[in-house]
Amino acid sequence: MKRLLQGVLAALVMMPGSAALAQSQYIIVASTTSTEQSGLFGHILPAFEKDTGIAVRVVAVGTGQALDIGRRGDADVVFVHDRAAEQKFIAEGAGVRRYPVMYNDFVLIGPSPDPAHVSGGRDIAAAFRAIASAQAPFVSRADRSGTHAAELRLWKDAGIDIAAVKGPWYRETGSGMGPALNTASGLNAYILSDRGTWLNFHNRGELRIVVEGDRRLFNQYGVMLVNPDRHPNVKKDLGQRFIDWVVSPRGQQAIADYRIGGEQLFFPNAGSDS
Repeated sequence: MKRLLQGVLAALVMMPGSAALAQSQYIIVASTTSTEQSGLFGHILPAFEKDTGIAVRVVAVGTGQALDIGRRGDADVVFVHDRAAEQKFIAEGAGVRRYPVMYNDFVLIGPSPDPAHVSGGRDIAAAFRAIASAQAPFVSRADRSGTHAAELRLWKDAGIDIAAVKGPWYRETGSGMGPALNTASGLNAYILSDRGTWLNFHNRGELRIVVEGDRRLFNQYGVMLVNPDRHPNVKKDLGQRFIDWVVSPRGQQAIADYRIGGEQLFFPNAGSDS
């Protein structure tokens, strides 16, 4: 009887549906706070897990940190939004291939009193110049995220060396998008945000969108498998299944279907050259 029980237990462990196998069927995705805090992952990951049986554990940090996690081999996949940094990641051999997945845009958020008088404009560089000239309160994530990288590019586009001119009016938080928006709400400050996190943010206070629509606010997301040749622990096959799913018609439709208040947050564009 003892031998029989041992045999049954051994057979259960070997079965595809066993707990032991189920626990091994997961991947780690290092991603941005925007994909997490916008609610996108909460919407698409249950569908992916249902389709594939693969669980996803998300580490939500800034893009720079997510790429560093990938460089260390502490994730299987990175899903981020800073094309220049992503291309560098691939060129270094840290990742296998970059796949465009989706896009949305950045928006400039500001307080209703609008001390810099930028509301309603579409020229983001002009808005940044006005904020700096007025020394109006501005919150920066300052965390090497994709949003922070975009902010720094916009100061440069505005002809402003922010490192040289910043003062008490420029608040660097070193935090994710949600906490940074909370800081901006508390200070009645301007802040650059991805639209998805803003739409899912509830502690708005007097904040609202003041500038949108400039082509320089385009925000592309990409996904990459961490290089398994460099890090043998990377779950190559499971990670690639996740990538294949998010760029497939099924995954792209799931992304397109995610809405808040009827407004679409992300626009799928797998197969583009973005």
